[in-house]
Amino acid sequence: MKKVSILGFAGSLRKGSYNRAILRAATELLPANATLDIYDLEGLPLFNQDLEGQPTQKVREFKAKIKAADAILIATPEYNYSIPGVLKNAIDVASRPYPENAFAGKPVAIMGASIGMLGSARAQYHLRQSFIFLDVQTLNSPEVMVAHAGEKVGADGRYNDPKGRELIAELIGNLVELALKMRGEKEAAKAA
Repeated sequence: MKKVSILGFAGSLRKGSYNRAILRAATELLPANATLDIYDLEGLPLFNQDLEGQPTQKVREFKAKIKAADAILIATPEYNYSIPGVLKNAIDVASRPYPENAFAGKPVAIMGASIGMLGSARAQYHLRQSFIFLDVQTLNSPEVMVAHAGEKVGADGRYNDPKGRELIAELIGNLVELALKMRGEKEAAKAA
């Protein structure tokens, strides 16, 4: 059986990002039947509706990677009680123009890390609201909200919290199960 391909990206451009650290941890915790490709949002242009019909190469590449993936894994920080602008922009460029929404029908898992005690909870809820409109199948559990991330990511950039790593492994396992279920439903619909 073909492995489940997951595309992951972090809503942070910071080189030492805690959200990039939890994405790297996810690559270490993948089940044997899945792969994870991490995409860097650096360089995506700001969304401009006047230009949405003429996407840049970077936007075309990003949309193609989303469409090719069986599932999406997003790690979001929380800025000012919400999702960072870079992440919102990435969602906007990949979902526009309206009939060319690259996220449509995709299973998506959300996790996040922050230095605060809520571990990106508010940002994750705002992200879920956006995905309702974009026709995304968002996983509800487990919720991976890494609080006080500065204490859980070592100087080497590795996410070390054992309980958090267990939750990430569970989240990815659930994402793979959902992707396989959706793949089976699509194949059954084609055969009918």
